[in-house]
Amino acid sequence: MKKILITGAAGFIGSHVARLFVNKYPDYHIYNLDKLTYAGNLENLKDIEHKPNYTFIKGDIVDGNFMLELFKQHRFDAVIHLAAESHVDRSIDKPMEFIMTNIVGTVNLLNAAKAVWDGQYKGKRFYHVSTDEVYGSLGEEGYFYEDTAYDPHSPYSASKASSDHLVRAYHDTYGLPVIISNCSNNYGPNQFPEKLIPLFINNICNNKPLPVYGKGENVRDWLYVVDHAQAIDVIFHGGENGETFNIGGHNEWKNIDLIRVLIRVVDRKLGRAPGTSDKLITFVTDRAGHDLRYAIDSTKLQQKLGWKPSLQFEKGIELTVDWYLNNQEWLESVTSGNYQKYYEEMYGNR
Repeated sequence: MKKILITGAAGFIGSHVARLFVNKYPDYHIYNLDKLTYAGNLENLKDIEHKPNYTFIKGDIVDGNFMLELFKQHRFDAVIHLAAESHVDRSIDKPMEFIMTNIVGTVNLLNAAKAVWDGQYKGKRFYHVSTDEVYGSLGEEGYFYEDTAYDPHSPYSASKASSDHLVRAYHDTYGLPVIISNCSNNYGPNQFPEKLIPLFINNICNNKPLPVYGKGENVRDWLYVVDHAQAIDVIFHGGENGETFNIGGHNEWKNIDLIRVLIRVVDRKLGRAPGTSDKLITFVTDRAGHDLRYAIDSTKLQQKLGWKPSLQFEKGIELTVDWYLNNQEWLESVTSGNYQKYYEEMYGNR
């Protein structure tokens, strides 16, 4: 059995990747390594937790000795590295957490793979999942390409940029068989409600303010999370060592326009009159170093490996809103306790 370690597989994107691999590849054994921080939730994987080719391991990638012993014990054939601190607002508030997890944690994984694989790289792969935010900010035109120069503007994006550079350095210096992908904003089921779309769905349902940074003019490219998981599958199996692939949905939306779509869809599904929740929009002080626009060109991935997004944004939003409305128990369980304190810290005084 091929043994694949997926880090952060109890999180949003990681849980969708783990589910896809466990169900699609019965001859792979998938190991889910997750620290189970606020964003890691094993309830995301209830449907596969008893599968014979799935194992959960609780652990922290920041613990280098633990990672080395784990690699020695299980002799993983491949790593799909998704474990990361990922919320920009949190990175502004607590940058060291991002430095430790995203940089030190990644290096610990690289060191463990390098030590245990010991130059025997046939059939091995280290897949590092990154973000389009490493490229910085675009103007009103243009796209991010695989060779776009890095220009990160937040502690989050800077920590991910650093980890990308280190992954490439281990390939160039030690010959480690690595591959990297940089993806645009994801949305869909199981996303922790600190991120814009689930946060606003929840707030619209509960008639709470919708905090919009600045004038809501920032533009993001959105990708349905299942499409991202399928892209990771295609890249993992078809990409060449040392390559980088950009993954994007070709679905650019200004934040304010996206919010109005969410309001329209949620109000309709709740049987409210059109525009009922428009009054919830609340403009707040813009975030420091806020990038104006992200837009990914995924032509390389589409032409070389045949991937393309399966859903347009309007259909994906319908499915996403339906999921959150039908999973109120999940939503309530993750929006209690420390999350409420965090919400107040981030938005309560603005």
